[in-house]
Amino acid sequence: MPAASQLQEAWLTRGATAWLLWPLSWLYRGLVALRHAGYRLGLLPTHRLPVPVIVVGNLIVGGAGKTPTTMALVQMLRAMGHRPGIVSRGYGRSSDEPRLVTRDTPADAAGDEPLLMHLRTGAPVAVGADRVAAGRLLLGAHPELSVLVSDDGLQHLRLARDAQVIVFDERGGGNGWLLPAGPLREPVPAEVPPRSLVVYNAARPSTPLPGHLAVRHLRGLTLLADWWAGRAATSDAFAALQGQSVVAAAGMARPQRYFEMLRAQGLRIDELPLPDHHPFTTLPWPASTADVVVTEKDAVKLRPERMGTTRVWVATLDFEIDAAIASQLLPWLTPTT
Repeated sequence: MPAASQLQEAWLTRGATAWLLWPLSWLYRGLVALRHAGYRLGLLPTHRLPVPVIVVGNLIVGGAGKTPTTMALVQMLRAMGHRPGIVSRGYGRSSDEPRLVTRDTPADAAGDEPLLMHLRTGAPVAVGADRVAAGRLLLGAHPELSVLVSDDGLQHLRLARDAQVIVFDERGGGNGWLLPAGPLREPVPAEVPPRSLVVYNAARPSTPLPGHLAVRHLRGLTLLADWWAGRAATSDAFAALQGQSVVAAAGMARPQRYFEMLRAQGLRIDELPLPDHHPFTTLPWPASTADVVVTEKDAVKLRPERMGTTRVWVATLDFEIDAAIASQLLPWLTPTT
C-alpha cells in the first residue's frame, strides 16, 4: 500500500502512527487558532467582492465531494434565478497567477477540477492561488454574474464570504485529530457555524452536526470523443460492456467508492488506482488494452487522438443535493456591510 494510503488509513483511528504524530498536531492546532484569530481581530485583512460569495469546502483532507457539491450548487443557484460563477485554487496548475478557464484551457493550466466544472456546468470559471484576485478577474470579464461560488475555499479566509457549505463524506472527522496525527485541517465545530450548511456525501450523517444528505449515482458511460463533444452518457453502455474485462482507472484520493459503483452496474473491472490529480502524461495502461473506464476528472486530461486502439469510456456522475438548501441560502445572498 502506498505511503499516502497508509496514512489515510491511520487517520481513521487513534493507532500507533496517530499517537506518534499527536504532539505535532497540537502545534498545527495552535497555528490554525492564531491564523483564525488574526482574521477575526482584523490583523489579517479580508476582502469583499461586489457580489455574494458562497464557499464550498471540507474540514478533512482528501476528496470529500466538494467539487460535485459545487457543481450541484451552481445548478441550484441558476434555478433560483442567479447567474453564478466559480473561483477555485486549481490544484496542480503550472502557475499560481489568476486566469480565466475556457473549454480550450489545458488541464495543467486550469487544474483538472476547475476545467471539469466549466465543462459540466457552463459557468464562467477563474482560477488562482489568490481567490480574491481570481474573483475580481472573473467579475471583470463577466459583469453579469450575481453570485460567486468558491470551490475548496473553506480555509481561504482572505476572501470574505456570505455563506459556506461544509462537506463531509463517510469518514466524518476521522479520528478527530488535526494534521498530521489526523485528517482534519481544522477542528470539527461543536455546532454548525452561522451562515453555514453541512452536506453529507454519504449514506448517513457522519458527524453529530445536522445537515443534508447528498445522493450520487452513475448516469452512464460515454466514449471519450463523445464526452468532449458534449454528448450525454447513457446507461446502455453498461450492458454492452458486461461480460468483458474492463480496466477502471481513477486518479483520485479515495477511488474505492467509484470502483464499487462500476461493479454495481455489472462491470467486471480491473482496478487501476492512480495518485490524486494524476497528470496522464503517459497512459498508465498497456496500448493493447481493449476498454478503459475513467472518471470525468481524469477525462479532462485525455484527448481522444492519444488513445490508439483502446476504447476509453467516461463514467458520468450525477450528484444531487437537498432542494431545501435553496431556502436556507436565499436570505444570505445579500452581502453584509
